[in-house]
Amino acid sequence: MVFQQFNLFPHLRVDENIMLGQIKALGRSRKEAYDRTARLLASVGLEHKIHARPIELSGGEQQRVAIARALALDPQAMLFDEPTSALDPEIRREVLNVMQRLAEQGMTMIVVSHELRFAERVSNRVLFMAQGRVQEEGPPAQVLRNPVNSRTRQFIEALET
Repeated sequence: MVFQQFNLFPHLRVDENIMLGQIKALGRSRKEAYDRTARLLASVGLEHKIHARPIELSGGEQQRVAIARALALDPQAMLFDEPTSALDPEIRREVLNVMQRLAEQGMTMIVVSHELRFAERVSNRVLFMAQGRVQEEGPPAQVLRNPVNSRTRQFIEALET
């Protein structure tokens, strides 16, 4: 899972944040975990930050480290909770690009987001929820461009203004 607030351990370096779960949960050796960490950081464009502390990273860099940390556990699916909500528009794009590459590689993702263009571009299915209930679901183009439910329409119109 990739959280909205990054949740990196501030007292650990980037490599240690990513290696911890691999060693403790998967039983990988430190060398295996470090090698996997280095590959994942390269895949999110942060190989040069491997020994940095979270406080030395921008919000987008922290979120990409959080994505690498989640990927290090070799998940079959990933959950994202508003992964771009605390980021400025330029940095938001960096995180969305990483997520789009994951989608293109076939990663199953469940994403809670207000990024409608991104959802339309990478999703197979979109669900609109309000007050804890699914209001509408279907193909992205149908739900996001031609919603049937009035609550869905109202929400999309509010985001576009």
